[in-house]
Amino acid sequence: MKVTVDVLLDVFQKRQPHQVASSQVLHLIATGMLEAVIPSHGITTLYYLVRKHATKSDAESALDKILTHFAIGNPDPAGWHRARVLAMPDFEDAVVAVTAECTGSAYVVTRNLDDFANSPIPAISPADLLVLMASMP
Repeated sequence: MKVTVDVLLDVFQKRQPHQVASSQVLHLIATGMLEAVIPSHGITTLYYLVRKHATKSDAESALDKILTHFAIGNPDPAGWHRARVLAMPDFEDAVVAVTAECTGSAYVVTRNLDDFANSPIPAISPADLLVLMASMP
């Protein structure tokens, strides 16, 4: 199953209590149990925030881990226009949703379920994804 991930900062910034389930999702990705996509704009955001709150080495290490285990999703110009007009409260979330759509993801993995109510791809929390994965043969 392919998912678009919107919980990386929970892991890299050790946001409690969310880090545990999000880390477990990343473990499933790193071990090949899940195929994962990160929106292209998320790479620069991750680098910037890790670098701001830690060291350059930490930011580079985070980036290397993501580039090793994630596909990079980037909507074409039509996708960016679609994101702009989606009935979603946050443009960045709309871009994540369109990225999930254009990459064939089954879910957007996020804690921000309410903001993804109008997403073309269903949103699922990290904890719920873990339950779903455990129930699959």
